[in-house]
Amino acid sequence: MVAAVKPGVTTGELDAIGRDLFRRYGARSAPRVTYNFPGSTCVSVNSEAAHGIPSLTRTLHEGDLVNIDVSAELDGYWSDTGASTPVGKTSALAVRLLDATRLAQSDAMDAARAGNRLRDVGRAVQSRARRHGFCVIKNLYGHGIGRALHEEPSVPNIDDRQQMRLWEGLVLAVEPFLSISAQYVFDDADGWTLRTEDDSLVAQFEHTMVVTNGRPVVLTL
Repeated sequence: MVAAVKPGVTTGELDAIGRDLFRRYGARSAPRVTYNFPGSTCVSVNSEAAHGIPSLTRTLHEGDLVNIDVSAELDGYWSDTGASTPVGKTSALAVRLLDATRLAQSDAMDAARAGNRLRDVGRAVQSRARRHGFCVIKNLYGHGIGRALHEEPSVPNIDDRQQMRLWEGLVLAVEPFLSISAQYVFDDADGWTLRTEDDSLVAQFEHTMVVTNGRPVVLTL
C-alpha cells in the first residue's frame, strides 16, 4: 500500500490493495471484524491522525501526508502495524515530522523491555518529540494485542507515571503519534476519523512487538 502512494491515487484504491492481500492469505480485516469499520484498512490524510475511512472519491495530492494503518486476524491471532509517508514531494517540516516520529517509535520499542515500566515507553516518545520540537498526541495510545485487536495494557505516548512493569513475552502494538502543534485529537463528523484539534499535520508509525529482556522481537518489521 505504501509503495502505491502517489498523487492522483485515491485512498479507496489503497484500501483495495490491503483487502486483496487479506483475501490472498486468508486473513480478516481487524477493524472490520471488531468494530464494523467501513474499510479494510485505515487511511488518514494530513490532519487526520487515525481511523480515516478509505474512499474512491478521496484523491491524494502532491505534498499530502498519508498514514496507512493495517491490522488483521489470522487463525485466532491479531497483529497491527502502520506507517506515514509523503505523497510525492512534501515540505521540509513534514519530512522532519516523519523522521522524528519514526525515531520515537524505535525509541519506544527499545524502552519496552522486561522489567521496565510502562511510563518508560511514554517517556521515550515524549523525549524524542521534544528534542525535535514536535508535540505528542496525548489521547492516543498503543495497546496490548494477541488474541484480540485491543488488549491490556494501554501503552502511553507520554510519561503518565504508570508504574506497571513489563514482562518477557508480553505482546504490544507500539504506536506514537506526533504532531506539528496539536496535543489532542477529536472525533470528526463521520463518527470514525480522529483529527488534530488545530488542523496541524500528524504522523504515526506502529509495530507489533514481543517484549524481551533485550531488544524486542518485531513481528511486523
